[in-house]
Amino acid sequence: MTFHGTFPAGYSSIGTTLAGYKIIKKIGEGTFSEVMKTQSLKDGKFYACKTMKQTINSLEQANNLREVQAMKRLSPHANIIQLHDLIFDKETGTVSLICELMEMNIYEFIQGRETPLPDHTVKNFMYQLCKSLEHMHSCGIFHRDVKPENILIKQNGLKLGDFGSCRSVYSKPPHTEYISTRWYRAPECLLTDGYYSLKMDMWSAGCVFFEIMSLNPLFPGTNELDQVAKIHDVLGTPDQSILQKFKQSRAMHFNFPPKKGTGISRLIPSCPAPALSLLYQMLAYDPDERISAETALRHTYFREIRVAEKKAESLHRLSGTMDGIESSGMPNSLDHIWRPTRLGKQLRGRHTRQTPLMSHNMKHVAEPLIRRNAPHYPTELPKLNMVVPGPQMSFPVSTVPAFTVTHRGTLPTITSKKCQTRLAKPRDESHHAAFKTYYMPPLDRKHGGY
Repeated sequence: MTFHGTFPAGYSSIGTTLAGYKIIKKIGEGTFSEVMKTQSLKDGKFYACKTMKQTINSLEQANNLREVQAMKRLSPHANIIQLHDLIFDKETGTVSLICELMEMNIYEFIQGRETPLPDHTVKNFMYQLCKSLEHMHSCGIFHRDVKPENILIKQNGLKLGDFGSCRSVYSKPPHTEYISTRWYRAPECLLTDGYYSLKMDMWSAGCVFFEIMSLNPLFPGTNELDQVAKIHDVLGTPDQSILQKFKQSRAMHFNFPPKKGTGISRLIPSCPAPALSLLYQMLAYDPDERISAETALRHTYFREIRVAEKKAESLHRLSGTMDGIESSGMPNSLDHIWRPTRLGKQLRGRHTRQTPLMSHNMKHVAEPLIRRNAPHYPTELPKLNMVVPGPQMSFPVSTVPAFTVTHRGTLPTITSKKCQTRLAKPRDESHHAAFKTYYMPPLDRKHGGY
């Protein structure tokens, strides 16, 4: 992968330390960041350290990164990558995110395989992916870049990573940018001027679902128009009423010749009927008809997993009740009523780019997405008001004012640190002029898709 810009001296050197972490080896690199395997000098545990290549001005700005804000809001969750530390180097203006270390991503897992994965493995991974998306969407955030490279695994556990592209579900379209990787980009992203919302994540998840089962991408378009053509080759040309919705939010009219698609079942003839049913619902052309993550979790395809979960929860409740009675004759506090769900296994993350089909200034006439019983969040992720303290000190994020949103569970304690580098270079102020979001670094995939 290509390295862009100058990376801070000393950070990429194996064996050097970074604010309490020893750098072990490089495990990934992309346009906007580099990921190193590190070891905590405090507890000896291993972590993934993602250091941004673009510099910023302050610790407050580091905490206001969209990716950081999203990870804090979404944690803790068994299927969301966890942020452990945030480190800001005032001398060089670099930001490092210390995250849990995972074994590999889904793309690495299936790359080079010649035999399909067992159905129970596919089912387990897709259930956890839908869990992560249901949690994100219920917290008022959609990912915008769901793809195999951003889905991380460790043993049988799966976690979604790379939240640099995420947006609030309540931010008003048109979204001026979309950075979903082309192969996993939903029709509404390809055919409108930024009028899309959380259902685009479900389309992307459907593409991932197919790829895990078949070991090949479903719609590997070479450009935006070819991407649309490949979708129509499989699913057929959509009804004119659906296309009319998209035309209302695009200045340029488009017409597609009527075409009957080959269908997905021909591409994966051995696919079980329940899996095929869910796949078609995730790949509904019309986002209003596309299945939600919450509904997907109740699909027949996942019935066995749901039954197993209920049995496990019952055993936990029974175990908690018995423990309380045995120790004191009475149940321990509320343990017999409620116990947290088991945290899943763990992982690591990556990045992407963009390329809109065209750019026009047509207003969208379609009705905005309305979610029933949805919590109300601000139109964008909340900002933290951090004060940058003096040098050589540690600043716990726990001292930051509480979020103005309702959150599931409590946020983990994440320590923001400022560190000094021995070979700090003077910073070019031009690097601070433009402030952008960042992404986990990608693994270059042949034939693009970006």
